[in-house]
Amino acid sequence: MSNGSLEKYIHSENLKFTLGWEKLYQIAVGIARGLEYLHRGCKTRIVHFDIKPHNILLDQDFCPKVSDFGLAQLCLRKDSIFSAIDTRGTIGYIAPEVFSRNFGVVSSKSDVYSYGMMILEMVGVRNTPPSCNKSDSEYYFPNWIYEHYNQIGHMEGFSVTIELEEIVKKMILVGLWCIQTIPGSRPSMSRVVDMLHCSVDDLEMPPKPTLSSS
Repeated sequence: MSNGSLEKYIHSENLKFTLGWEKLYQIAVGIARGLEYLHRGCKTRIVHFDIKPHNILLDQDFCPKVSDFGLAQLCLRKDSIFSAIDTRGTIGYIAPEVFSRNFGVVSSKSDVYSYGMMILEMVGVRNTPPSCNKSDSEYYFPNWIYEHYNQIGHMEGFSVTIELEEIVKKMILVGLWCIQTIPGSRPSMSRVVDMLHCSVDDLEMPPKPTLSSS
């Protein structure tokens, strides 16, 4: 793809690779629609199991395409679940149930978790507060963003205008809902698409993800 992977844009300190908030939001919506199609739109449903910035390719118009289906699994039934032994992924994006069935069964909600981690990464790395040490566990962005949610748009490090504040808050709320520890507490990708298109005032604040600092 002509613009490479999303990873280049959210991990680069080079200003020429910086994307604005509106473009990041459009990319987040596009990825959500792609996953919704895999989970519900295909004749045979597909769970990707390795959603991360490196596997999101951007075309010349920065439209995202989900790539690398090496770990993907087919869902032969609507309620398909998978063995954790047969599923892997990338550390930092893997849902807790993939590590332990104590958290629930492995299913399409595992992709939802990975998507949530990625969308929070898109927001958290967009403008890193200069006073934060990236190696400091207190800065680990899901925790940090959750704690500072109500200050978005007013705090150092987030150059957000009033017009864009709703977009940023919406992405954060959706991301936090997606990384809920229990799979059943996460929205489906269809619901994620709806959430990204509704007003931020219509979205509830989710519980704090208990594993977000792990």
